[in-house]
Amino acid sequence: MPLNTLLNVNLPNLDLKKIKGVKICRQALAKWEEEFDERMDPRKRPYYWLTGKFRNYDKGKDTDEWALKNGYVSVVPVLFDFTAHHAFQHLNKIQWDV
Repeated sequence: MPLNTLLNVNLPNLDLKKIKGVKICRQALAKWEEEFDERMDPRKRPYYWLTGKFRNYDKGKDTDEWALKNGYVSVVPVLFDFTAHHAFQHLNKIQWDV
């Protein structure tokens, strides 16, 4: 594996015999609209359960979401470094007033 790369692997919700194969994909442009449901544990202490709706804005056929919906295991190589390296050139042109 390349340095600082890991694999995000997801299985479709299917019987294993019905899985069509494996797709190497990109991560879909999608997000969770988070909501929290307050609940009580057996000792009557409150806790919060994350709920909400998943919104997929990406209609590409090369995404993890497409692969899963079409019966494939999705494999997305991801990086540890979240730095937007492509933005450096633009940001270095700004006159920052400090």
